[in-house]
Amino acid sequence: MGPVVQDDDNRGCSQRPRRCGRTGVRRERGRTGIRGALLVLALSALASGCTGGGGAGGAIRPAPGQQAQKAAPPQAPPARALHAYAGRLRAAERARVAAARHWGLRKVPLTPPPPPARKPEITTRKGFEVDDHEELGLPPVFTSIPTDDKVVFLTVDDGAEKDPAFLRMMSELKVPYTAFLSDYLIKDDYGYFKKMRDLGVSLNNHTLHHLYLPGLSYARQKHEICGMQEVMRKQYGERPAYLRPPYGNYNQDTLRAAKSCGVRYAPLWDEEVFVDHWEYREEDQDLHPGDIVLTHFRGRGDWKGTMPDMVRRFLDKVTAKGYAVARLEDYL
Repeated sequence: MGPVVQDDDNRGCSQRPRRCGRTGVRRERGRTGIRGALLVLALSALASGCTGGGGAGGAIRPAPGQQAQKAAPPQAPPARALHAYAGRLRAAERARVAAARHWGLRKVPLTPPPPPARKPEITTRKGFEVDDHEELGLPPVFTSIPTDDKVVFLTVDDGAEKDPAFLRMMSELKVPYTAFLSDYLIKDDYGYFKKMRDLGVSLNNHTLHHLYLPGLSYARQKHEICGMQEVMRKQYGERPAYLRPPYGNYNQDTLRAAKSCGVRYAPLWDEEVFVDHWEYREEDQDLHPGDIVLTHFRGRGDWKGTMPDMVRRFLDKVTAKGYAVARLEDYL
């Protein structure tokens, strides 16, 4: 950014015998009558020209017989606006540094690039198709997003653990994630996930009871999927566009049922992160641009640690490898 130019309300007025500025003109002591009033009006007009706006009153009073002209609304000088914007950026970065230190991260998480202006084309991963997948226009099933951006996407499943510290950590660090919820695990505290939604997190469908869907009839699969769509609409205001089938298992009936009630995508995952280790789908056991990472709402009852412990492991690794965490919805 170039040098900041100081805004001077009196530039161009310093040679006049009266003070020129935003507050108008100081009347000479003892000046009265029509001559004094006209002098005040003239100097007020000069003052408005010096300040680059319409003066303190917003418009100049016209002389008798003239039509009043509405003054343009005052605008902050570009240099001042840029200075304020830079100040907000610096404050936000200081907050992120403080949050990273508070939550015990090795480094401050990297900031993702702006969302792509043109969304990537999402297709079903090879080998993950069902019969007549494309012909029926079924939701694509995929494990990563096609992108050259060095980003990964964090997704969190089920809803068993409702840790307030997790909400605080993710909010303070400004780390985006996407939730996939099952009703039987969230119905005891819908409010926890409403707080999550209010923080900007996308809440999506992980079925009513987290059953093995390919083992069910079409009608029962539709109940599990579309029933959860209605729970989400009732509790959170809209039916989700994304379904993650439990265990990552599905068949044609799963995707047909999902499409029938508004599901557009069926994202799976490439990696799964736990408190104490990672697991990988790919043979190279590594991260790649656009990978979707899975984890779960779990706590000490299931893990050797807390959800913040899991997030710490996740962020330390992706940051060390030069990846930022992006918002999945920005790429779909």
